[in-house]
Amino acid sequence: MILHGYWRSGTSYRTRIALNLKGVAYDQRTYDLRAGAQNDGAYRALNPQMLVPTLEVDGTLLTQSPAILEWLEERYPDPPLLPKETDERVVVRAMAALIGCDIHPLNNIRVTTALRTQFGADSAAVKQWAARWIRDGFAALETLIERHGGRFAYGDTPTLVDCYLVPQLYSAERFSVDVSSYPRLLAAANAARALPEVEAAHPDRQPDADPQ
Repeated sequence: MILHGYWRSGTSYRTRIALNLKGVAYDQRTYDLRAGAQNDGAYRALNPQMLVPTLEVDGTLLTQSPAILEWLEERYPDPPLLPKETDERVVVRAMAALIGCDIHPLNNIRVTTALRTQFGADSAAVKQWAARWIRDGFAALETLIERHGGRFAYGDTPTLVDCYLVPQLYSAERFSVDVSSYPRLLAAANAARALPEVEAAHPDRQPDADPQ
């Protein structure tokens, strides 16, 4: 199993977390998004959308992190990242989608690059843009975690929500977003980040990490 990704990519980060929580071994192939390596013909042959991650499994190419995480849940059901009850599963999926659909896409590298190159946004404007959507999403998520959370974002065991939340908090910290107004969210994320499997997925611990 090969995870094609990038150390700082939030979608790659959430996939690493899920793989680690499931105890699934994998190798990594890395592509520097800052240098446009994902646009190379070799990677385009793997993923015509030229986005990371791609999970390669015995010649099968899996793309889009939400689909990959659902595939992992079906292929490796233990330990589960979704509750048993249908009504609980839909809440977990909705909380994850709040991040994956409504926060993350608006501050990923494609969007921030477009803001700079097509609309003339400087670094301060880009940070303001990212912060606006992160704060909106985190405010809603704080309420949902108050409603459904325990030790983690949903209940007392890690779920798909935590796979999404930890990378999004990492992104918020990179953009210098003040997250002090979301104490339940922070507590849940810190509980997840303390797990060895999640810690091992941190961007700074990846083979291609380059904080410069």
